[in-house]
Amino acid sequence: MQVTLEKANDLEGRIKVEVTQNDYLDKVNKELKEIGRTRVIPGFRKGHVSIDQLRRRFGRDVKSHVLNEEVYRSVIDFIRNEKLDILGEPLPVEVKEINLDDQDYTFEYEVGMAPSLNIEINKDMTVPFYTIEVSEQMANDQDTALRERFGAQVPGEEVDAKALVKGAIMELDADGNVKTSEDAIQVVDGIVAPMYFTDKDQAALFLGKKVGDKVVFNPAATCNGNAAEMASMLHVDKEKAAEIKGDFEMAISEIIVLKPAEHGEEFYKEVFPGATFTTEEEYYAELRKMIAAQLAPNSDHLFNRDAQKLIVEKFGNFELPAEFLKKWLVARNEELTPENVDEEYTKMVPSIKWELIRGKIASNLDIKVNEEDLLGFAKGIAYQQFAQYGMTNMDDETLTNYARRILEDKNYAGRIREDVANRKLFNSIKALVNLEAKTVSLDEFKALAQAE
Repeated sequence: MQVTLEKANDLEGRIKVEVTQNDYLDKVNKELKEIGRTRVIPGFRKGHVSIDQLRRRFGRDVKSHVLNEEVYRSVIDFIRNEKLDILGEPLPVEVKEINLDDQDYTFEYEVGMAPSLNIEINKDMTVPFYTIEVSEQMANDQDTALRERFGAQVPGEEVDAKALVKGAIMELDADGNVKTSEDAIQVVDGIVAPMYFTDKDQAALFLGKKVGDKVVFNPAATCNGNAAEMASMLHVDKEKAAEIKGDFEMAISEIIVLKPAEHGEEFYKEVFPGATFTTEEEYYAELRKMIAAQLAPNSDHLFNRDAQKLIVEKFGNFELPAEFLKKWLVARNEELTPENVDEEYTKMVPSIKWELIRGKIASNLDIKVNEEDLLGFAKGIAYQQFAQYGMTNMDDETLTNYARRILEDKNYAGRIREDVANRKLFNSIKALVNLEAKTVSLDEFKALAQAE
């Protein structure tokens, strides 16, 4: 089998595959014999069908299958061995039914090739790096959130915005009186959390109320008629809850409010396990570091965007095999035709160019992703997931085991590999370019991030 490349220009060419009978005959005969050995063929005992009979019955299908398989493999091997940097996939020049009575064949495939790129990332390139200033308001807000997280629920005198309310919940009739019929809904040990009501007007009915007060409210309005939530509130099944539309009266017997934790050594150690400091000043210093770490990914994200834009502007002035890529898009997408592909191709050009530039930079800098990189990234995800539930002191073994389970999901692992590769790429770029460090407020940063 002879495979050659005929270049039309630097970006387009044709791979020609010339096949003789000697290239496929042995494989065809092998498959025919396997059919004779394994299939039940009427009129013959299994394994006792002559090769001529097999060829008459199955020869055309087997020959077609072997030709397709061998030719495609030879094209892929040629691309790999010749180190051709192609875009998309090889496209048959002409799709037609071949004459299986012939012995020799010629197949041709169009290919589009990536342009040769000369990219050097160095200190001649200046990229801004914006750090968000941790304001006093941010520190105070974070402190409030932490004090509430580590606070305690205690009896309260008055319903506030975060209180739980306990008491008897009674169904009212159309005149606003408590129903006393056998089918009346009466919950003697009811509990509601106005903070979670979807209708804030309903939540406002409870604010400021005290033990002994009565509140008329509409359970359906508190949750947009969610049958599961109403069933839980009113102690009925979901089918009955779905039919409830009227008002209820709640006689408040107990109010539970959140008492935020107090500043002190015990609280500091809860927030920062292993902390040795004891003063409020030291606590706020650590708090600012925590906030800065939480904001850091935003700075990296904006840097990545600005760096990518600058690099594409500097190195992205190159041609692509446009006509080939349009044909390839039409071939792989049923919704595209030669008549409407231009618009889709125009949209894709920036991403195609960036992928080519990105690949060249990664190759130049020898950026690779190993298993240790993946596990470290997955452990970070695991830590964040535990932290959402207030578990910030998980041991390394637990995090590692959880991270390994994350990586067992092949779809998730693929996204993680891409994220890790991106992070390593831009960290390398950051180390090579000239960083113009700037500190901005959160509002200023948001304006920069939304600029494009």
